[in-house]
Amino acid sequence: MLASEEITSCLSPDVYSMVCKLGQEEEEDERLDIYTLITEDGKLLWVNFANYVCYHSPDGTLDYIKSVRLLRPACKMVHLHLMSITACFFKEKYEVWFEWTNNTQVFLEVFDLLRSKEVTTLSLALMKLTSLLERALGDVHLLVSRECPFLLRDLLASQELAKIFGQPVMDIFRVFLGSPKSLNLRNILWHGFAAPQEIPPEYCSMLLFFSGGLGQLLSDYLERTSSELVHRPYYSFTCLEELNIFPDVNDEILSVAEELIMKSKFVLKIMLPYWNAALMAFKQHRYADCVILLLPQIETGLRLVFTSLNNCQERLLTAESTTLYTTFDEMLAKQLNNGDLNQLPLKLGDPLLEFLWDFLNHQEGPRVRDHLSHGEVDLKVFPRCIASQLIAFAMVLLHQFCAEDSQENAVTGTLKKCASCYRSRFHPIGRLRYQVLNCIESLVKWDSLPVVPVDDIQSSVRLKDPADIKECSSLMDEIVSLTFSLMPVNFSWKREPVGELLGNKWPQILADLCSTHVPVLYCPRSVLEVVVVLRQIITQCHLVSDQVISTAENRHVQWINKALRSRQRQNYLRMLTCIQHLSPVSRLILLLVTMEMYNVYKVCEKSPSECLQYLKFLKAILQYVENLVTYTSPEKNKWDETMELTKKILLKIKLFYGKLTI
Repeated sequence: MLASEEITSCLSPDVYSMVCKLGQEEEEDERLDIYTLITEDGKLLWVNFANYVCYHSPDGTLDYIKSVRLLRPACKMVHLHLMSITACFFKEKYEVWFEWTNNTQVFLEVFDLLRSKEVTTLSLALMKLTSLLERALGDVHLLVSRECPFLLRDLLASQELAKIFGQPVMDIFRVFLGSPKSLNLRNILWHGFAAPQEIPPEYCSMLLFFSGGLGQLLSDYLERTSSELVHRPYYSFTCLEELNIFPDVNDEILSVAEELIMKSKFVLKIMLPYWNAALMAFKQHRYADCVILLLPQIETGLRLVFTSLNNCQERLLTAESTTLYTTFDEMLAKQLNNGDLNQLPLKLGDPLLEFLWDFLNHQEGPRVRDHLSHGEVDLKVFPRCIASQLIAFAMVLLHQFCAEDSQENAVTGTLKKCASCYRSRFHPIGRLRYQVLNCIESLVKWDSLPVVPVDDIQSSVRLKDPADIKECSSLMDEIVSLTFSLMPVNFSWKREPVGELLGNKWPQILADLCSTHVPVLYCPRSVLEVVVVLRQIITQCHLVSDQVISTAENRHVQWINKALRSRQRQNYLRMLTCIQHLSPVSRLILLLVTMEMYNVYKVCEKSPSECLQYLKFLKAILQYVENLVTYTSPEKNKWDETMELTKKILLKIKLFYGKLTI
């Protein structure tokens, strides 16, 4: 690994030249008059700004280099102007023009940050400004379109925004954001390439100024078209309890973190201020700021390790416009672009890699970086627990890449132990496990459903044929016997009688089976296809269970209050009888789904025709439970038909597993 002292910038020479040097060469007497750029009442003269944007001939594409060279003096003039006015004056003049962003206060705070002497505040201000600007532009885009582009570069290049703000205005923004050929300020900051104070402050001032100018243009457009801007709701982080892997960060842990930052090879020395600023933000309860500062540095540290392990140190720098950045997606992949095995996952180990995938990538996970960098989160109410967990995880990485003689203390020992036990919670397999456990909790409630006292029953009620019930019980016993050999070899319940798998101990048996480790990294498509169907089965099972519980409780109350008509009473008694026999069948379905989850990678060994037959079998079970949802609904109450369906599916299940064990 390169010594972090050797690295003076993570910007490649061309990117550094464009961002940090281009446009500095103008003479003092060439400085612009601010009132050639704004009116006396503070409105931007967009036409004059547009004159600085250049295009290639003859195709008319943007000439980013010439545009930056011409725009930077204007940016300096705007920056000097903002530095010359007071916060009160700025608020009085511009507050109304930031209302369209739905984050007026944050944009006003950016003005204050421009004056801060802290070296990291400018980068923090730009990251917040660009993400919130992207979100606000997306809201504007939806004024004239049903869908909003996901990528900022596509959003800025859209005809919809050009129609509202004018093409010259959008071209100005494209010089600053959204293309690897441009200044690309958003990406080089959010991906951790820019060191503190490396981005000239005038660019932050200009983007702040432009953001207010867009508000001026939008106000005219809304008035002209009688339109109303509607802001999309903020994204809310759910399943926060599932993110609590590490102990909550306290002063002792923060003190250890400060020590680790100073001696870990994971930290580039030029980026050290970001790490310290992140910890300070946490201490000050600025949890969104903490995470915004920390995420790019975790990416930078991983990139440092990635490039060293895979012997591609040149990829530590920002890529040129012809090459993609080395970002999380590539660093966490199984293979490199050239087909070689990626060494970073091997170095990190499965638990740390699964945490990263859960935290950043999986669609059902928090995807913290995505939501923050695209401005989808309310920064004022950002959850403390996310910042706490990210600091703790970062400390595990910091310690892993400390010097070999670095001693482990009680804090780092506890954090590393928590990390080593981590299993994915947001991969589809992790979500399936979670669904099974929740469904178990629901089915357990069947055992305590209220029943009708025997003395209250006026007439005997039974299902169509007791022989059918007996046959179903026999089929279930046979199915359990057939599948017993498919359970994990070290499964402790194999020493128990076969009947116990659906007996009183079934909740614990299934919970233990769920705890059996199933790999989740780099799942083949065939595995994910199976998991999708298994999840659908459990979803429908849970619906059935919830319906049965709700209906049974409501009907019992009505029975006690003598509010049921004769036919309803008969149907209620049929339901109670059916529940007694449907309960073990539901347990069996859960058992089979859990067993198939454990064996899911065996689908990779099947031929294409065998895969089709296997999926057809699973979809038959899915169809059965979907029918159960319909038949057990309060509107249908088809309890006799439910038992007929059950018998048919049990025969199919027996036939399928019978063939497997021949």
